[in-house]
Amino acid sequence: MSSTTTTQMNTQSPHTLTLTNGKTFTFESNASSANEQIPTIDVSRMHSENLADRQAIAEEIRHAARDIGFFSIVNHGVDMTQAENVISAAKSFFSRPREEKMEVCTDLMSGEYCGYHPMQHYNPNGWKKRDLYEAYNWNYNAANDPQYPDASIPEINIWPSEMPEFKDTLCTYESTMIGLARKLTRMFALALHVPEDSFDDAIRRPEAGARIVHYPQQEASRDEQNGIGAHTDVEYFTIITADSEGLEVLSKSGTWIQVNPLPGAFIVNIADCFMRQTNDFFVSTVHRVINKNGRERYSVPFFWGFDRQSTITPVPTCISESNPSRYPVTTASEYYLWRTTKQKSAWKVGEVQA
Repeated sequence: MSSTTTTQMNTQSPHTLTLTNGKTFTFESNASSANEQIPTIDVSRMHSENLADRQAIAEEIRHAARDIGFFSIVNHGVDMTQAENVISAAKSFFSRPREEKMEVCTDLMSGEYCGYHPMQHYNPNGWKKRDLYEAYNWNYNAANDPQYPDASIPEINIWPSEMPEFKDTLCTYESTMIGLARKLTRMFALALHVPEDSFDDAIRRPEAGARIVHYPQQEASRDEQNGIGAHTDVEYFTIITADSEGLEVLSKSGTWIQVNPLPGAFIVNIADCFMRQTNDFFVSTVHRVINKNGRERYSVPFFWGFDRQSTITPVPTCISESNPSRYPVTTASEYYLWRTTKQKSAWKVGEVQA
């Protein structure tokens, strides 16, 4: 799930974004460029039995998570036909009449982000036109957990009643992503120079979920409308697949970088909880989508977080006497609820809610 933002923006530079996580970013131009690219990391050795191999991958991840907070991964071991199947299911769902999709509208689920998010429903950056996308979110279901299945834990979701194959396709993909995310979590632990099982207990029952997103071709100017407004994600990290370009990342230099999806690759980005738990060592980077590629765009972000009962305390290697903790201690549940509640209201009106 994404963080809300408000902005003080116009066609004159510089532009300033103030996020609901309290951080402010400035960029000189609303234009984007392909002159820079996010790193690409071959993660095949994360499956190696050799610790040195895994540590080598972790060091690459460490630098990417620290420098820009976004990177692509290849040779990850996931059959990409599953991602293709989800995008096909997304096309089928979004082609249905609006009144059918509204039967599972997210507004029916107070305090949760699952369900259907209608087209042009939000405007987090306060542009002239509302964001040009529609989405459907679904939450982690313990019954579908590939390592720790438990059907006794209630599911918190709202599914279309007439599309059983839709649910099956999305849940199959989610199960695969859970397995990949657990592997990556161990790589992130090594990247932080702590034992690779340091986070295992916190991801036995993760705060996880995914969404399918449909972006029509945007005709309006990028100074008047976004596909989805500039924001950061809430949880620990996100794994994204998309069928075309449109994603843009705000670099530390204040320029927008166009991110082109690589065949067979996933895009991974750090989210706010991980930035918080690493005491800002990892960076949760502002990003947006503007679909000017001449065709409809579909993407599938998978959001990965720690157990709601876990406490967000700084990783030991990320604090010291000269670098004390920058954040008060809170539980993951408190943080997720605070951000979700803010987002569902603030994105509609384009301003931060107190």
